Amino acid sequence: MKIVLIGAGNVATLLGTSLQEKNFQIVQVYNRTLSAVETLGEKLQTNFTDQLQHIVSDADLYVFSVKDAALPLLLKEFPANNGLWVHTSGSVPMNVFADSAATRYGVFYPLQTFSKSREISFDHIPVFIEANNSADQQLLEQTALSLSDKVIPLSSEKRKHLHLAAVFANNFTNHLYDIAAQILKDQEIDWEVLLPLIEETAAKVRTLSPKEAQTGPAVRCDLPIIEKHLDMLNDDPKKQAIYRMLSEGIYQQHGYCGLVVKTNKLP
Repeated sequence: MKIVLIGAGNVATLLGTSLQEKNFQIVQVYNRTLSAVETLGEKLQTNFTDQLQHIVSDADLYVFSVKDAALPLLLKEFPANNGLWVHTSGSVPMNVFADSAATRYGVFYPLQTFSKSREISFDHIPVFIEANNSADQQLLEQTALSLSDKVIPLSSEKRKHLHLAAVFANNFTNHLYDIAAQILKDQEIDWEVLLPLIEETAAKVRTLSPKEAQTGPAVRCDLPIIEKHLDMLNDDPKKQAIYRMLSEGIYQQHGYCGLVVKTNKLP
């Protein structure tokens, strides 16, 4: 199978590398920024271009891994061909292709966090697929199964909720790691002391539901500790607001304890 990658960011880089390792032929990489596409083209040792009119027209699969907001405009400008066009977004519906030159199109969404600086195996990454016809659905399934043992057909409507859940589970969680790292840095404490706690927190939800695995002062309704923590954050209203909001969410989820925190009158 001959594949063209559109985009040169984290997803395109790691997906392209993994596809190439599974003996798929990456025949070209396109990106509007020449330096970025040159870097990826050299990494994959394949042809690259920053000009839409130079994109090859005889590939089997065109994989769009670009920012969600940029995709509709790019599709309107993308030259027609007979290949299967797919995007890798969690939140963009498949019918984004409806106003383009594509007649065959779908979605190839690997549910994972990608950073160019980290090697990653696709072996167990869930890949969610969708296509506008059954033959291409099967083609995407076969392609995905070459990378991963977890391939799941999913509609655009369900996928957008999956993406929402993923933002909570990954992006917001990582932001909280960043806040924790800032607090420790201010006290000259090594960030790595939290890693065993983070690893166990993630490991527990393999055998317990997230609700069952919840611990900490909010689930215990330990209001004196919560008040102390909020007082410690008086000089940083943004962190204080995040702490308060999350504490409220936890103890409301687990049963209202009937007490109030003096700061901001928690219900």
